[in-house]
Amino acid sequence: MASPRARPDAVTGGETHYLIFALAGLRCALPRGAVRELLPLPRLSRPPSMPATLAGFVNLGGEALPVLALRHLLGLTRTVPVEPLYRHIIVAEDTLPGSRVGLLVDRVLDLRPVAAAQCQPVPPEDSLNGCVIAQLSLPEGPAHLLDPARILLAQEQARLEELTRKAAARLDEWTA
Repeated sequence: MASPRARPDAVTGGETHYLIFALAGLRCALPRGAVRELLPLPRLSRPPSMPATLAGFVNLGGEALPVLALRHLLGLTRTVPVEPLYRHIIVAEDTLPGSRVGLLVDRVLDLRPVAAAQCQPVPPEDSLNGCVIAQLSLPEGPAHLLDPARILLAQEQARLEELTRKAAARLDEWTA
């Protein structure tokens, strides 16, 4: 089920703010309410045997924050050169129940209001797990609106929670 915050914001009247970002040569977006903060790309801790979709962990105020390689997770294989200096981590809520997740993107572009008339719903069957909920019509071209609660499959969520617990325990060893 979609997070209550993501779908209604995308398709109801008035204007809603969206964070627009670049990913593998495409424009994507998240509802502003699902974004907690933006981080420049720090050094990530990536223990061996991590799945390719997990870019690593970052110590965010003593918390092990998992960072997902969104490009890889969504199967976007278009290779567009990306300057590492401009990559960002979007700290998103509603991706895992009760916790935060970092989403590694090529570059955050803008935070802007979008009128409901510029938002076309996308049928759930048109994307894996229905993670693309709408297409935003922007002056520079379309942006795919993602539902953060649908980015991960249930099995991926369970595995990520397990890996995050292990990373948190490892971090706790150093602070004890």
